[in-house]
Amino acid sequence: MQQQLTCDQVSALLTYYVENKLNEQLKKYVEYHLSTCPKCNEKYKKLIRIVNNFTEISNKINNDEPEDDNPYITKQYEEFRSNLSAYIDNELTDEENIRIKKIAISNPIARKDLEDIYTFKKLLHSSFDKTKNEVKEDYSKNILNQIYSMHNSNKLDPFYLIMIIFSVIIAITILGIVNIFVL
Repeated sequence: MQQQLTCDQVSALLTYYVENKLNEQLKKYVEYHLSTCPKCNEKYKKLIRIVNNFTEISNKINNDEPEDDNPYITKQYEEFRSNLSAYIDNELTDEENIRIKKIAISNPIARKDLEDIYTFKKLLHSSFDKTKNEVKEDYSKNILNQIYSMHNSNKLDPFYLIMIIFSVIIAITILGIVNIFVL
């Protein structure tokens, strides 16, 4: 029998599913839900598109193959590419920020890279905000706790185990005292 997950649970687990960080059993539950729920399947497809866009942009930024026939691939552009992430994250000095802005203004490839990064950043933020508003509870943590508890349900609670050991020790002590007085 296939365990049913709710849409909220699947939404909370989608990023783990995309990153292949779920155990096989939970992965099957998510796959089953995605195959039966068009709403969650659409969310999954959107997430895959976002990841693919990010990978494409990242590959473009990290692509070290020179393009000799393009006049805009210059030493300045290489400097721009190497500082783009720091620029986006506001980690550069004022002077470095101005230099990056000048390169982006004068170089159409740099400008396109910057626009792509900002588009991606906006997409990530809107996707996060939408998901955050839809999910009122941390279902991923709850689901993982449920799974761990299912695996640990056959084990005795440590509190009860300590109480049993303590009771046995007291019983043996009392029997020893009784034996001393009886003999």
